[in-house]
Amino acid sequence: MAEAIVAAAEEARPVRVDLIRRNRTLALCIAAAVFVLDQAVKWIVTNLLQLPERLTADWLPFFRLNWVPNHGVSMGFLTANGELQRWLLVALTAAICIFVAAWLWRERRRDDAIALALILGGALGNILDRVRLGYVVDYADLHFGDWRPFLVFNIGDAAITIGVLLLVLRALLTRERKAPREKV
Repeated sequence: MAEAIVAAAEEARPVRVDLIRRNRTLALCIAAAVFVLDQAVKWIVTNLLQLPERLTADWLPFFRLNWVPNHGVSMGFLTANGELQRWLLVALTAAICIFVAAWLWRERRRDDAIALALILGGALGNILDRVRLGYVVDYADLHFGDWRPFLVFNIGDAAITIGVLLLVLRALLTRERKAPREKV
């Protein structure tokens, strides 16, 4: 009996490793795609549309491009007012990226790997901005009249937000239930 269990486990292992490799490959491709798309749109907004000179460009009644060099992180927290703070912020966000990449590398669930890939790709795009420019290029301003549900953001920010929301939703909705305790 024990031999049959061991044999079944050994047969299942290659399939599981192959599945993990496919999930990892998919996730790394998604992270790379988010990074490239984020940087490409930032280049278009900065160079072709010349948003730094124009400062704003209305596109739709609920969407405009606004030039916002973001020297901090999300919602203006941890604003880097000098070179030392800038590089400390780069180090902090790089450490978070390393944590996310390690988590992604070990992740077995495809949906979590995709969410982590979104976070990683967006974070790497923002880190590159901060290293090259000293700030993150934010430009997307979604608004409904005077109501702005979001701060000005970029594709990397959107990917990070979507990735985090996917992780939280999955954790809340698919949480394993503990077995009820037996009464003594």
